[in-house]
Amino acid sequence: MAVFTPVSTEQAQVLLDHLKLGPVLELKGIEGGIENTNYFLTTESGEFVLTLFERLSKEELPFYLQLMRHLAVRAIPVPNPQADESGGLLFEVAGKPAALVNRLDGKSQLEPSPQHCQTVGDMLARMHLAGKDVAHQQPNLRGLTWWNDTAALVMEFLPPRLAGLLQQEVAFQNNLSQTATYLSLPRGAIHADLFRDNVMFQGERLTGFFDFYFAGVDAWLFDLCVCLNDWCIDAPQAQFHPARLKAFLDAYQRVRPLTASERQLLNPMLRAAALRFWISRLWDFHLPRQANLLKPHDPTHFERVLCQRIASPLHPQVLGPH
Repeated sequence: MAVFTPVSTEQAQVLLDHLKLGPVLELKGIEGGIENTNYFLTTESGEFVLTLFERLSKEELPFYLQLMRHLAVRAIPVPNPQADESGGLLFEVAGKPAALVNRLDGKSQLEPSPQHCQTVGDMLARMHLAGKDVAHQQPNLRGLTWWNDTAALVMEFLPPRLAGLLQQEVAFQNNLSQTATYLSLPRGAIHADLFRDNVMFQGERLTGFFDFYFAGVDAWLFDLCVCLNDWCIDAPQAQFHPARLKAFLDAYQRVRPLTASERQLLNPMLRAAALRFWISRLWDFHLPRQANLLKPHDPTHFERVLCQRIASPLHPQVLGPH
């Protein structure tokens, strides 16, 4: 989250009048993230998050908003987009496509315990199953095609060793995507960015998943691996924390056991998840956009994660018995 487009109180009030949510009491830009403009917006009707979409088009946005509505109706704790009298969820503020969602209670847990990981693993599996029949379908826009295109853009900024690593791993993932095992992976709507800072807790009680604007239809295993690479590692070395890893995987599989193809491709997809975020952080670091409150993430973190996944693949026993 960041502020690329300033929003005045008067501009926010126009949207609130349209939604019949009362006067603006407070409007505050949100620091963090790198994709959209976000504000906390407080009214007499409650607390909300106002998002202006900086990269996504009006044609792409309905999927994300409808997915959140779909999940909220099915008791998955996610922000519920506010609708106008005609059922519309997408609006315009300051010349940009915009949406307003309810603000979740709690705070992010940046130093998760095994209990936090267990709770997220359980809810991730429930979210996958709940989103299986979502009416709107849209591919993961930060998937393999995007990796290929964006890797070509950032390659020139890298020293030979890292350029070689990037080129080799992109080739590995391209080859993997053509295999029968990969094509057999179960698929559905995924969050695709469920890092520690995109989940809210009150104590050890999970109060919500948010920031669905990288979501898409893709392999559920990829979504799980994105989470494992963040929730279950000791960040400086990028090595897995055994207790957190076991808690996450056990909880997920109690709700949705992994298939044979998923078990077989766990390590390659852990590499894919690391590659995706290494590429995006290289892109944001070397080709940044101007924004108030913008703090690009360090790309070397996911370089380390990827190298660790290549050097030390997980043993199949971490998944437990078939």
